[in-house]
Amino acid sequence: MKGRTDIVLGVQWGDEGKGRVVDVLAAKAGVIVRYQGGANAGHTVVVDNEKYVFHLLPSGILYPGKTCVIGNGVVMDPETLFEELDGLAARGKKLARLVVSHGTHIVMPYHKLIDRLAEGERCEGTKIGTTGRGIGPCYADKYERIGIRAEDLVNPEILRDKLSRTLKIKNDILTKIYGAEPLDFAEIYAKALKWGERLAPMLGESFLEIDRAACAGENILFEGAQATLLDVDYGTYPFVTSSSPCAGGACTGAGIGPSRIDRVIGVTKAYCTRVGEGPFPTEELGATGELLRSKGGEFGATTGRPRRCGWCDLVAVDYAVKVNGLDGIALTKLDVLDGFDEIKICTAYEIDGKIRGHFPSSCAELAKAKPVYETLPGWKSDISRCRRFEELPKEARDYVRFIEERVKTPILLIGVGVGREDTIERGI
Repeated sequence: MKGRTDIVLGVQWGDEGKGRVVDVLAAKAGVIVRYQGGANAGHTVVVDNEKYVFHLLPSGILYPGKTCVIGNGVVMDPETLFEELDGLAARGKKLARLVVSHGTHIVMPYHKLIDRLAEGERCEGTKIGTTGRGIGPCYADKYERIGIRAEDLVNPEILRDKLSRTLKIKNDILTKIYGAEPLDFAEIYAKALKWGERLAPMLGESFLEIDRAACAGENILFEGAQATLLDVDYGTYPFVTSSSPCAGGACTGAGIGPSRIDRVIGVTKAYCTRVGEGPFPTEELGATGELLRSKGGEFGATTGRPRRCGWCDLVAVDYAVKVNGLDGIALTKLDVLDGFDEIKICTAYEIDGKIRGHFPSSCAELAKAKPVYETLPGWKSDISRCRRFEELPKEARDYVRFIEERVKTPILLIGVGVGREDTIERGI
């Protein structure tokens, strides 16, 4: 019997509720794989009215008996990983088996320091809005081929050699460019060896775990961090992350060929948010934005920063459909729109006086884009207890259908609250 392989990824600028969608789908999966990103992403899951925020652990970790994998495409901060595991243990939680791929790159102390210093040196208007977690510098080392991988932490001599050479370069950068104090080799080396001792029982190969599960007919779920519009190649560059959250990133970051992927599911909010710098055509800077932020609890799970909020942007959603080859959409936080008399939805942009229906590849063009809205009637009722599509008010059903028709993609799941049970399934 053949299992199903699904990719779950973000459609907008992140924070769409991917964690809760993965948590729902993980119930039917045997293996859940995180394929890119690092501790700069926070995925929130609510189970039995308890809230969990995962920065590195795959969102399926709360299912004992399953396997969770951190793939080669992730950059991992061991201290954050251990904090998450220890926090769950302190809450008495039984967890899935965790496998960390040998090829996962490690965020080192110098990555975090350089990340913060570099952001501080950028002029106003050129700041990226980095979380300061060392993600970009770690990926830079990966592609410069001087990175430290998980496998190195359990090989003391290899670690000593690689760290000594890399730290010399980093200390030159710290002292000569930023005027900072150099970092101590012995201190970092000793810390890295301790990481290796704890990581050793978890180390494995993501591609082997995936292949074993596929051959056994198990369902496999790939979890992306951040989102399409933050993709380093297809996002609003340079205001992007340093990896590929798009569907193709799952293949390279986890170790699976594209012919073995069955479905790609994109997660989008019923409205839109963004954290950090960069263009955001539908942003609402007044009372509407504040209302969406307060009703939706729009504060970053990683940084606590207030998210920028605005109406749903179907130009961006359609772009994500095309770039990722989406088979379906999970629409989250529909309940946040309860109570609005009217709901706006962006269907095109006006750029330099011309109407455009497609997302511009140029960030400079996107910065000039003015949203062209259609207005739909709102619903004046609480939908949080709805569990079937037919139970939603007509206006809410019409809103869902409007999105489906405009982006030519079915909405397979609707979130009407924060918990596992607050879900309407439509073929997921």
